[in-house]
Amino acid sequence: MPGRIVQSLIDAGTNNPVIMLDEIDKIGADYRGDPSSALLEVLDPEQNKTFVDHYVDMPIDLSKVLFITTANVLETIPPALKDRLEIISFSGYTEDEKFHIALSHLLEKQLKNNALSDKEAVLEKTALLELIKNYTREAGVRNLEREIAKVFRKVALSIASNGKKYTLPITITAKNLSKYLGPKKFTHSLAEETDEIGLSTGLAYTTVGGDILFIEVALLDAGKGQIILTGQLGNVMKESARAAFSYVRSRAKDFGLDPEKIAKTDVHIHVPEGAVPKDGPSAGAAITTALISAFTRRPVNRHIGMTGEVNLRGRVTEIGGVKEKVLAGHRAGLKQIILPRDNQKDLVNVPSNVKKALKFHFVKNMDDVLRLVLTPVKD
Repeated sequence: MPGRIVQSLIDAGTNNPVIMLDEIDKIGADYRGDPSSALLEVLDPEQNKTFVDHYVDMPIDLSKVLFITTANVLETIPPALKDRLEIISFSGYTEDEKFHIALSHLLEKQLKNNALSDKEAVLEKTALLELIKNYTREAGVRNLEREIAKVFRKVALSIASNGKKYTLPITITAKNLSKYLGPKKFTHSLAEETDEIGLSTGLAYTTVGGDILFIEVALLDAGKGQIILTGQLGNVMKESARAAFSYVRSRAKDFGLDPEKIAKTDVHIHVPEGAVPKDGPSAGAAITTALISAFTRRPVNRHIGMTGEVNLRGRVTEIGGVKEKVLAGHRAGLKQIILPRDNQKDLVNVPSNVKKALKFHFVKNMDDVLRLVLTPVKD
């Protein structure tokens, strides 16, 4: 039989179809061959004009075919194959987008799948929002649809088992949602209640959206100037913490600190939720702020969240995932957001209602950050 590419041309009946290659990051090489090596020729416009299928045994022009591939992560795609692709990144849905997708499509679909009508079961908007926030944590809406289906299945079972007992329609509210889905599966981190010394609020990007990240710093006297890192941090985040500590030591006198005391103090940096792996350089500003707060004994404003990579000169540099991080800060109850100056352009992707609710500060270096977040010492 012809290969899948040639068979797709035959099925389409044209030489310029759109061919979708799904989950290309899952390709693996074994004793049966390496599909990614075959794709190098197929996806290269300079080579695929003379693609040879072993069954047809003659050159086939694939230059007019539009290939679209999908992937969840780029790290597992071979570099040579990635070089032949134009990469377009899509961020996950926001809670507001999930809400409207469910309202417009998923509710009606699952009512029909479970042999119900809107006169028999009603999922209130408040319950739908509660379901999205506390029962799902994902970039798409696949699990959201499963949870909605679970609710309607239980409603259908109740009606089938003892329909006379219930007054229709059965209404699912935010208060009785746990009756159908059990206790909440997820809780979103909320801003602290008081300003704390050695505790800053960072903003993190995850595969399922954004979240806030608390950075805790404890100083241990009679030490050797060592740095202790806990919280299941990745290598990049560990390097950010070490760079932040080096920056603080290099500018100790500017902050009114004794360099000799710092040299004899061990620093413990901890990022809570230790079971969750964390990585990336964008927590640099938050780590540096928590360190300086701990050494100067000045509390950090709890209403301000921050993100940005920090180099050894104290410059706050550009990061990614601005939309998701800002939405996470807004959801957690923060009032102000600190972003690198070079990320000002990324605010165009943030919903207008979120931008109106938050105050943004665009900083160039750590001096700008410290002026905003460190509160005066109380007598």
